[in-house]
Amino acid sequence: MQVLHRLHQLTKQLQCELFYNPEDATHQTMRMAYATDASVYQEMPLAVAIPKDKQDLRTLITFAKQEGVTLIPRTAGTSLAGQVVGKGIVVDVSRGFNRILEVNVEEGWVRVEPGIIRDDLNNYLKKYGLMFGPETSTASRAMIGGMIGNNSSGLHSIVWGDTRKNLLEANVLLDDGSEVLFGALDEKAYFQKLSAQTREGEIYRTLNVLLTDKTNVAAIQSGYPKKTLTRRNTGYALDFLVDRDKPFNLCSLLAGSEGTLGIVTEAKLQLMPLPPKEIGLLCVHFADMVECMHGNNVALAHQPEASELVDKYILDFTVGHPTYQYNRFFIEGDPQALLIVEFRADTLEELQYKATALKQDLIEKGLGYAYPFITGTEQTNLVWDVRKAGLGLIRNLPGDEQPVNLIEDCAVSPEDLPDYVADIQQLLKEEGVHASYYAHAGAGELHIEPFVNLKTAEGRKKFRSILEKTTDLVLKYNGSLSGEHGDGRLRGEFIGKVLGEQVYALLKQTKSIFDPSGIFNANKIVDTPPMDTALRYDTVTDGKSISTYFDFTAQESILRLAEKCSGSGDCRKTEITGGTMCPSFMATRNEKDTTRARANMLRQFLTNSTKQNRFDHEEIKEVMDLCLSCKACKSECPSSVDVAKMKAEFLQHYYDAHGASFRSTLIANFTKSQRLGAYVAPLYNGIIKTPFLAGLVKRVAGFASKRSLPTVHGTTLSQWVRKQSPQRGIRKVYLFSDEFTEYNDTEIGITAYKLLTALGYEVVVPKHLESGRTYLSKGFVKEAQKIALRNVDILKDIVSEDTPLLGLEPSAILTFRDEYVDLVDSSRKDAARRLGQQALMIDEFLMREVDAGRLRAEQFSDEAKKIKLHGHCYQKAFHLVGYTEKLLSLPQNYTVEVIPSGCCGMAGSFGYEKEHYDVSMKVAELVLLPAVRETDEDVLIAAAGTSCRHQIKDGVGRRSYHPVEILYDALVK
Repeated sequence: MQVLHRLHQLTKQLQCELFYNPEDATHQTMRMAYATDASVYQEMPLAVAIPKDKQDLRTLITFAKQEGVTLIPRTAGTSLAGQVVGKGIVVDVSRGFNRILEVNVEEGWVRVEPGIIRDDLNNYLKKYGLMFGPETSTASRAMIGGMIGNNSSGLHSIVWGDTRKNLLEANVLLDDGSEVLFGALDEKAYFQKLSAQTREGEIYRTLNVLLTDKTNVAAIQSGYPKKTLTRRNTGYALDFLVDRDKPFNLCSLLAGSEGTLGIVTEAKLQLMPLPPKEIGLLCVHFADMVECMHGNNVALAHQPEASELVDKYILDFTVGHPTYQYNRFFIEGDPQALLIVEFRADTLEELQYKATALKQDLIEKGLGYAYPFITGTEQTNLVWDVRKAGLGLIRNLPGDEQPVNLIEDCAVSPEDLPDYVADIQQLLKEEGVHASYYAHAGAGELHIEPFVNLKTAEGRKKFRSILEKTTDLVLKYNGSLSGEHGDGRLRGEFIGKVLGEQVYALLKQTKSIFDPSGIFNANKIVDTPPMDTALRYDTVTDGKSISTYFDFTAQESILRLAEKCSGSGDCRKTEITGGTMCPSFMATRNEKDTTRARANMLRQFLTNSTKQNRFDHEEIKEVMDLCLSCKACKSECPSSVDVAKMKAEFLQHYYDAHGASFRSTLIANFTKSQRLGAYVAPLYNGIIKTPFLAGLVKRVAGFASKRSLPTVHGTTLSQWVRKQSPQRGIRKVYLFSDEFTEYNDTEIGITAYKLLTALGYEVVVPKHLESGRTYLSKGFVKEAQKIALRNVDILKDIVSEDTPLLGLEPSAILTFRDEYVDLVDSSRKDAARRLGQQALMIDEFLMREVDAGRLRAEQFSDEAKKIKLHGHCYQKAFHLVGYTEKLLSLPQNYTVEVIPSGCCGMAGSFGYEKEHYDVSMKVAELVLLPAVRETDEDVLIAAAGTSCRHQIKDGVGRRSYHPVEILYDALVK
């Protein structure tokens, strides 16, 4: 209680929020969200602080020193060795320190704050023809502060270097709160530092004594890895400081120090010119891993930009993956290992020359069996995406035996890799485990991840044993225990063994020189606890014992689905990088609003809850609140962690315990209210169009006052169709009249009917129920289940490949393809699966007809028109936006530009709800609404989703069109 009181007092001194109270659901949610990173470790922090400025940081430093607690600096939290997990105060600088401060084009440097994302920085620098080189696989969310902490390298490090090489200066807060500048010092400046009567001067003087002692220098020179290995990141980089051929620069020590020496507030980074525009990848296929390592050494002789490994395990997990199956276009046969060798040049001819030379060299040496050469940014990005998604993809392995970050950061010189890999293979064989091998062959660092069951005592024993034995191999090849991921609490225990106890003592002295009170990220690098303690799986639960309404058999259980989250943080990318996941995080930049936090929260409670209803926790409700159920996580997350499905499941269990609110019930039963409204359409529409009456409705329902409410049509689509004369056609299709098209967007449904019949199709609107989307969106899974069962029974015998079911509203028709299979009982699963395969978006169907030659451009106008297309989230999740783009481009003079937007922010009822309105609009303002505002009036805006069109109307006051409306107007009648 005394600690809570002191933390409460601290809040009065801070400008920022401090989350510390275990009795407060919001506070507890934030603490739990920061209890993990991308490693296997988990510890509840004492508190979480999100500082706004340097004064907040100084206040926290003073508090930590007075109270004897440690501060854990954190940015994106993608660290793999537990660097940002601990019992202290997590200090998240990602939100308050994310500015680009200065760019000097002439001298080629940029000054930034630690929370700026690497890829976002380079997007900004592109206009200057410059870039920051170090490129981790997490570059779409990894931040400069974290990259400094880990001395990140990335796949181009053999040419572009690591963070240490590119860190010129850094502003750092020391343990007394003073801010100092680390940078290159000539002899005069160095002696000025030594003579300064300040905390900084004290550090320089004490460190100087350590580094000038001949015994210490000899220990450092003999204990550290050999210098031909560029990825030397074990312990503190004392070996760089004793190198007197370079100006003395404490940035060399800061890089790789994992936030244990001070807190970085600014960094000056060396930039490089943008690389040559032409890029080519020689993708060499091997039947054996050791053979691949020999091929890597051949490749390095040809001076490539990168040489990266992808193994069979990763490639196998791309098969059938919602996103990465499309990246397999270059794979030939079934390679055990793939070496991706990148060349860059100013011309394609030069690229071809380089690739051909390497290919011939490999063939002459009998290495490899296939050598596809991929060029063009779009195609090469698809190849690289497979490599970058490696960590997440291998999390799709079924069962509790999962790949673990363990020896994934050990590095040896590239020439030693063939023997090292052979030794590792033998070691793992003796341990009885398999492993995935991937990543930085060109730099000598393979991410080797053994498959271990950390939920068992035997597995945890192997976890320790494998690392212990690997350290012997690191010593054998004079390699590095850590190459870029850091020592953290995972490998810190073995630094003394690898570098020698004398050097380890120097590392402890170094820590003490900078931080004698242990206030900066204590127990990382030095004095770390045993590597097999504080694991995520110290408590074990059988996920199959957790009863659910959805069928999670394909994911083994809802717990296993949550556990698939690797923590790699793909959900923390911004709108600058692109994609849809995760819209609420893009708007709030709050860790608790990430897919990762939601999965981790569920995992923690499903594992540790003592309640009979394990879902009955306010913290889960808190973390799920801003999930828009956009489905992006199902496809964009490499591990396919479908939070939308898990949110719906959670809500149903929460309702079981507490009942549903009036508003949730009202929204779930949207179809019933619209059906009633359609009977008295003039009265209904009159009420919701009258500001005073509409305001009353919004207040009662809990809707945002600035939202317009949807009107109903005077007739339903089904009623209108019944009045039409039946027509024979070239093919019969069934048109699904979803709950939105039936009552609200009836004119669009009528237009779709007219378009299809004009194109020669026989159109039938069969009897069916609504899709169930409104029930699913609000977590009424039991009601949605009834609808799914009934619709499958009604439609299974009439819908087929020859007579598909076509839909206009993506969220409705794609429910058949997505949730229905997991809602119906086992006797209907095959029928539901077949039905889902033939439940098509109308634009998807029409584009297939174009490809089959049954539709032609000549059937449409040759008038020139420009269209900007916004894809619905579900279209993006199922990779269907391309169909719409191609279809709208069918008229020969129609040009289509896809708006690079994510979610529109409306997300069904989400954008209507008063407490979500601001977030909804922030999401829309990221890309979509600005893009629409900048669009000329003569350009058509296309959007298939009713929510998307509504958001555009409310946000910009501009009408957007369903693609069928645009296509129907283009018909030659």
